[in-house]
Amino acid sequence: MDAIKKKMQAMKLEKENAIDKAEQMEQNLRDAEEKSSKQEEEISTLQKRITQLENDLDQATENLTEATTKLETSEKAQSEAEEEVKQLSRRLQLLEEAVETNEERLKTTTAKLDEASQAADESERSRRVLENRSIMDDDRIQLLEDQLRKAKQIADERDRMYEEVSRKLVIMESDLDRAEQRADCADV
Repeated sequence: MDAIKKKMQAMKLEKENAIDKAEQMEQNLRDAEEKSSKQEEEISTLQKRITQLENDLDQATENLTEATTKLETSEKAQSEAEEEVKQLSRRLQLLEEAVETNEERLKTTTAKLDEASQAADESERSRRVLENRSIMDDDRIQLLEDQLRKAKQIADERDRMYEEVSRKLVIMESDLDRAEQRADCADV
């Protein structure tokens, strides 16, 4: 009888141990499921963040492309304006030389007027023609100077636009670097 009691007690003890072990296992299962649920939430959050970062990167890339295109357009316009200024400067120099030539002719004509009293009327007409040309040349010079001033203003405006685009490009590159760093941190 003692043997049966001992066996019963041993079985009761085994049963209690088995129940404790089952409860422990159930608790471990609940803990594992909770941990798994948290990890799935973290994965979902990270996937959303990665998607957002990819969208930000795409936007930054588009902005950089637009800024680069604007910069290239601005540089091209600036180059064209500089070339136009050079052409206007050359033209102005030629006109100044023409004016100097015309002035020399006027002096020569005036000297011949003093020497040749018989050709005074004709010399006077020639002088008037040369004066008219000189006035027209002065008007052209004034017009060209105005055009040169306008071209310089355009060049200055293009320079300001170029500096603004450069600043925006630097900001975009900085934003892109930060986005890449956040993406790297998110990967870690």
